[in-house]
Amino acid sequence: MAEMITIARPYAEAAFKFARDAQALPAWSEALGRLAEVASTEAAHDLIGHPGISAAKVASIVAETAGGLDAAQTNFVRLLADNERLAALAEIAGLFEGLRNEHEGVLEAAISSAFPIDAAQVDSIVATLAQRYGRRIKASVSVDPELIGGVSVRIGDEVIDASVRGKLAQMASALTA
Repeated sequence: MAEMITIARPYAEAAFKFARDAQALPAWSEALGRLAEVASTEAAHDLIGHPGISAAKVASIVAETAGGLDAAQTNFVRLLADNERLAALAEIAGLFEGLRNEHEGVLEAAISSAFPIDAAQVDSIVATLAQRYGRRIKASVSVDPELIGGVSVRIGDEVIDASVRGKLAQMASALTA
C-alpha cells in the first residue's frame, strides 16, 4: 500500500495545484471522488491494465462512467491511463483531500457513536472540537454498537474516547495494575 501512495503523491499534488490555481477545489474533489469509486469497482479492475484494450479506450470508459468531468479532469484521466496509474485513483483522491483540508485549515474527524446521533448532537461535538483545535472540522459519523454507549472521535492519530467501552477498559486496566 505504501508503494501505491508513493505513486499517487505526485499526481495528487499536481491535481491539487491545478485545482487551487483554477479556484476549482470543490469540483476536483467531487470528480476525484467519483473517479475513485469507478476505479474501485470489479469491472474497472478487469479493464485497467487489460492488454487487449488501449489506454485511451480505458480512459474514455472511466471518464464516461464517472460522468460530469470537465476537459482538464478528462485530460487528467488520460494522463493516468497513459502512465498506467488509473489503479491509484483512490489514493490520489485521498491525498488530494488531505492537501485540500490542509490548504483550507480543515481537520477531518471520524465520530463513532454507539447509537445514531442527530444533527444537533453532531453540531455540538463539531463546535467543541473546533474550539479545542482552533480549526474548522469536517465530520463523518458512523454507528458502532460495540462502543456500548457514548462516542469516540478520531482526528488524525489522536483518539478522544468517551465511550462506555473505553471507560470499562480504563477501569479494567486500573484494577489489574
